[in-house]
Amino acid sequence: MAINVDQIKKLRQLTNISVQECKKALEEAEGDFEKAQKLLKERGAEMIEKKKERETKEGIVGVYLHQNQKVGAMIKISCESDFVARNKIFQDLVHDLAMQVAAMDPKDIDELLEQVYIKDIKKKIKDLIEEAIVKLGENIKIEEIKRMEI
Repeated sequence: MAINVDQIKKLRQLTNISVQECKKALEEAEGDFEKAQKLLKERGAEMIEKKKERETKEGIVGVYLHQNQKVGAMIKISCESDFVARNKIFQDLVHDLAMQVAAMDPKDIDELLEQVYIKDIKKKIKDLIEEAIVKLGENIKIEEIKRMEI
């Protein structure tokens, strides 16, 4: 079955996975969009498992200060390379996680990972990180969190 560009584009926008992988999944699924999504999800889970053991020596510290300036949070997130640490997707993730810490006041990293993401209640924080791992192709870890309040 011939896969058209619109199908690939739609799957890419939905999953943020490479055009080549989207095309490959659609071809394997013989054009079945739902089946292609499932294939990509399975491959993403495999990728995450493989990357979990990889060393993370780079990263950034993110800071969020609430508009009332009475609540703030810092979060240290590591990744494998400075290339990813400078990537907008990674930097946005760090900012959003710092905002999550400020808003939800998790006691520790494990609690943070299990929290519902404040910007999308269909996801947990661990899901958000796993999506970033698939998009960026590197292991990502939360190393430290700190929340302060007046």
